[in-house]
Amino acid sequence: MRRLVVSAFAKVNLGLEVLGLRSDGTHELRTLFQTIDLADRIVLAARPRAMKLRCDDPSLPVDEGNLALRAAHQLRRYAGVRRGVEISLEKRIPVAGGLGGGSSDAAAVLMGLDRLWDLGLGRRGLLPLARRLGADVPFFLWGGTALGIGRGDEIYPLALRIRGHLVVVEGGRPLSTATVFAHVDRSLTPRENSNTIFRFISGCGEKGSAALSVLSNDLEPVALEVAPDLEPRVRKVRELLQRCGARLAALSGSGASYFGFFDRAADAARAAQLLRREGIGASCARALSGERYRAAWDRSLKRRTARAGWSR
Repeated sequence: MRRLVVSAFAKVNLGLEVLGLRSDGTHELRTLFQTIDLADRIVLAARPRAMKLRCDDPSLPVDEGNLALRAAHQLRRYAGVRRGVEISLEKRIPVAGGLGGGSSDAAAVLMGLDRLWDLGLGRRGLLPLARRLGADVPFFLWGGTALGIGRGDEIYPLALRIRGHLVVVEGGRPLSTATVFAHVDRSLTPRENSNTIFRFISGCGEKGSAALSVLSNDLEPVALEVAPDLEPRVRKVRELLQRCGARLAALSGSGASYFGFFDRAADAARAAQLLRREGIGASCARALSGERYRAAWDRSLKRRTARAGWSR
């Protein structure tokens, strides 16, 4: 195999709790990840030794400052191979929007090159590398609905079936995750006994999407403190999404992208249309289950899942 075309799917954080500061200086988090079918497109073309990245977004670096190329270099060193690759990256996920685009690109490159270079590591074999690359990268090895704890990089896939439609709202401008987290300690009181996400997980089966209303993102007020100019926009977006019937309207990750979660596709489409009339970029997406996420990957990789451990 000389070429692979894969999709790097986005995520939203249905809930995010900041529990306190860890001994290593990072923050103890509890988050509920959900993949959605908004995706970047990545083409991996085998090369004898050269490592190269092309990207259609001129604002992004094409050296190892880009997580996708960094993932390729780290995997080559880890596996001890001399093979190369040319990565073509078509961006569809908003940059620095809290939707995990860079992390998903990195995970996609790891999984794609495991196949292209015939390494046979599988998801679990790639997990140590994913953790080194970033806190969100491990989640994208599995996708679907998952609980993230620790720095957010300890991933527990969940059997929950969260079905629904989303409106993903452009943030207006990028927000730096590092900057938002630098303000966390002065803006939040640690909540070591918070159990909102656990309550949702235990009650979702009975209440379905109605249970989403208990969730929130602790980083939303912090992000608006860092970027107070976004507050009027966020208020308008939230009110419109809720008026159209959103079960949940929240910032994703550290922002600045916002999302609304709807039961019905028609309600999501109406909300997106109204937002666009207000001059606010918005697109529709669907929640992507773990089964559908991994099935998409297995189709892309064109190999039996058992051979490379992709069922693990």
